[in-house]
Amino acid sequence: MTDALVPLVVLVPLLGAALALILGRHPRAQVAVSTATLFAVATIATLLLIEVDRNGPIAVHLGGWEAPWGIALVVDRLSAIMLLVSALMLLGVLVYAVGQGIADNHRETPISIFHPAYLILSAGVFDAFIAGDLFNLYVGFEILLSASYVLLTLGGTGERIRAGVTYIIVSLVSSLFFLSAIALIYGATGTVNMAQLSVRLGGLPEETQLVLHLMLLLAFGIKAAVFPLSFWLPDSYPTAPAPVTAVFAGLLTKVGVYALIRTETLLFADNDLTIVLLVIAAFTMLVGILGALAQADLKRLLSFTLVSHIGYLVFGIAIGTLSSMTATVYYVVHHITVQTALFLVAGLIERVGGATSISRLGGLMKVAPWLAILYFIPAMNLGGIPPLSGFLGKLGLFLAGAEAVDEGNVGGAFAASQTADAAWVVWVVMAVGAATSLMTLYAVTRFWNMAFWRGRGEVEGFSSRLTQSLQEAPAGATLVATRTVPPSMVIATTGLIALSLALTVFAGPLFDLSARAAAGLLDPSIYIGVVFPGGVQ
Repeated sequence: MTDALVPLVVLVPLLGAALALILGRHPRAQVAVSTATLFAVATIATLLLIEVDRNGPIAVHLGGWEAPWGIALVVDRLSAIMLLVSALMLLGVLVYAVGQGIADNHRETPISIFHPAYLILSAGVFDAFIAGDLFNLYVGFEILLSASYVLLTLGGTGERIRAGVTYIIVSLVSSLFFLSAIALIYGATGTVNMAQLSVRLGGLPEETQLVLHLMLLLAFGIKAAVFPLSFWLPDSYPTAPAPVTAVFAGLLTKVGVYALIRTETLLFADNDLTIVLLVIAAFTMLVGILGALAQADLKRLLSFTLVSHIGYLVFGIAIGTLSSMTATVYYVVHHITVQTALFLVAGLIERVGGATSISRLGGLMKVAPWLAILYFIPAMNLGGIPPLSGFLGKLGLFLAGAEAVDEGNVGGAFAASQTADAAWVVWVVMAVGAATSLMTLYAVTRFWNMAFWRGRGEVEGFSSRLTQSLQEAPAGATLVATRTVPPSMVIATTGLIALSLALTVFAGPLFDLSARAAAGLLDPSIYIGVVFPGGVQ
């Protein structure tokens, strides 16, 4: 019975998008459809997570065609966790967007366009998380990217169109690499089913494996915004409406990270690129946070911190042990929640203060003390202040790195030959990670001091000095907004912040769940066995 729920996580949003499009002239009906759709997916994801955590992964073969001939949809613990967190985040942002749309007369998010595109993007995200073959994963990416093109350019301003063009070009290049890699993999192995590839790729010459491995890393690296493939993100995300930016920042890069996890644990578990990934992780952290320190605009600052914190996830993937993958799964959930909440707070700050730049903000503590609290909590969480989930996740990653070096197991069991070479790199990355966390704390605290504590009378005199050292958003990227703040926007933001605090309160059970998910990732035979019960050829 539970198996029948798996396709519904994609089918329900697609049907909801079609219904929302039909109801284009009935805004309230559209809102009801979108809300009910995402609530239904969240419920289904909860049931799936309970089932797979108790009884193991679920595989569904569409049309009754057994793998590898048919399309396989697979839900294991990682997939179920990503489905549930994504559905909750999308639902929260939808509530925020509805409130903003009503208050602004849908100027930023034209309702007839927004709801269908939003649900289509949701379907693409969910499809990517349950795809059991590379081509279906590609389809999931293309579905969400097609919808994201529409959402990114809502409002039709010149700045958004320019950012959209950059985003489209980068996405098409990434898709081209991914599709080329799929073609080469199929040509070399005769299949695109990931469970079957887990067995067949190991039989290829090492040079061939390396080429295929690097091509997938390149494609997924662009989508995950890792160094040096992250140049497009800080100029693309901040120009979109606040709800769209929050979804992009919280989710889209994590779909790329999810694909990287599958690549390293399922497809190429025996073909090790530990040192390459460690170097990428270090530079992603460092370049991202240095970019954040140079920003005066909150949206751009958060976009750069988004890049830097992807580096922590790549670090956990590179270490490849049970402890590191456990911390990585936990940190993915943390970062989706906190980063989304912060971008929603940025939207609230823009409404109250009329801008998101510290050269134009001041005195918000007196004007909106509730907003100060909403910013402070996720900002401290992002900076890694104990005992919040950001601290727990980073601590878990660092302890896993130290443990792997101590046990001579950097990169997992398959990378023993490179352990001596990788050990010192691990310590360097951990030092960079600690420094990145401190610089993140400095960046978000600086904005807090300028926007909330500084008096309004100090803003004008400080602005000229500020522009000499910090970079403002491109002209037209920051929109002056109304001071009206609908309750639903505050409620949605508060809900996501509460969810981020729950990650701290229930850290023990969540780490246990993450450990079980990590154990399944590091034992590909579990995934293979559920897709091919009779054995894979």
